Amino acid sequence: INMKAVVSIPESLIYEMVNGQPIYYKGYKQVLTGEKQIDELMGSSYLQSLIITNLVIYLGGKLSTDLQLLTNEIGLQFDAKSWRAADIAIVDKKQLKAVEHLNKYLKIAPKVVIEIDTKASLESAQDSVGYFHQKTDQLLAFGTEKVIWIFSDSRKVMIAKPNQPWEIHDWTQDIPILDDITINIAQLIAQ
Repeated sequence: INMKAVVSIPESLIYEMVNGQPIYYKGYKQVLTGEKQIDELMGSSYLQSLIITNLVIYLGGKLSTDLQLLTNEIGLQFDAKSWRAADIAIVDKKQLKAVEHLNKYLKIAPKVVIEIDTKASLESAQDSVGYFHQKTDQLLAFGTEKVIWIFSDSRKVMIAKPNQPWEIHDWTQDIPILDDITINIAQLIAQ
């Protein structure tokens, strides 16, 4: 009898959790086979890092003092078995006053979430675009007012708001973040 060994996937390879089902980091199988180290999965590309860094610097100088900019794949806890990570979140500081400074995921919906690509493994998804749609829908249902996806390969930006048609733009166009703040990704990375 030829029995395949059951491989246990460590929790450290889980990127997000949806209704108790893990979404693993892109490349997790290579970690299981020893081809990669876990740290290799969590890193960003130069372009992704440049976009995030320049966005944080730009937004940090533009946001009003009643808003908090959060980064570094902030965990957003929807319920006990569902959480997502966000590259950049803009949160109302009034909502954060009651949050203890602990190593726990945030249970408050940000006003805006900005995502640059994804670190999720989309191998098992029947429709890889479905991952982006499901995550966006969950963030909007959680109470996020706007979700912005920046796709570095296609150089497109998707904007989603509750109960409105989603928009797709080239990243050479001005993209509204908040009422008084817009960004142009092409200009931002050229700085």
